[in-house]
Amino acid sequence: MDPSRISLRPFKLSDVDDFMVWAGDDQVTKHLRWKTFTSREDALNYIKDVCIPHPWRRSICLDDRSVGFISVMPASGDDIHRADMGYALAAKYWGQGIATIAVKMALGCVFKDIPHLVRLQAMTNVENRASQRVLEKAGFTKEGVLRKYGFLKGKINDLVIYSFICTETLIN
Repeated sequence: MDPSRISLRPFKLSDVDDFMVWAGDDQVTKHLRWKTFTSREDALNYIKDVCIPHPWRRSICLDDRSVGFISVMPASGDDIHRADMGYALAAKYWGQGIATIAVKMALGCVFKDIPHLVRLQAMTNVENRASQRVLEKAGFTKEGVLRKYGFLKGKINDLVIYSFICTETLIN
C-alpha cells in the first residue's frame, strides 16, 4: 500500500456513507465496544455527537475516503499523563498495512497534540492476533495479559495490553 494514499483527519458529516460501510460490518465491530450500525441516521448522529466533538478521534482515510477510525482518549486527574488508543479498519483493507501506517501516523502527532501525554496504551482481545501485530509493528511494547479484564458484548475477555512511551515528554 502506498502510504501517501493514507491520511488521518477529523470526521465530517459527509463521511456517513463511507462510515456505514465499515461501521455497519459485524466483522469490523466484533472487537469494538459499540454495536454495528444498521441505520444511516444513527451513524450520522454518532459522527455528529461522538466523533466530531471527541478530544482526539480521526478518520483513517484512503484517498480521503473514510475506511476506519483511530482514537485516543486521554485520562484525567492524576492519570492525565496517559491515554488509551483504539482503532478499526474496514475488513476489505485488512492485511494491507493500512492500520499499522495509521497507528504510526497517530503516534507522530498525538504526543504533540496532547503535550502532557507520556504513555499511550492499547488493549486488544487475546484472540485478535491481527490487532496485536499492528501494535507491535507500530512500535508498541507488549506488557502482558489482563485476565478476565474486559467486558464486551456480553462476555468477559482476557485482554493483551500494549504501551508506547514518549521518552521526550517531561512531567513537571
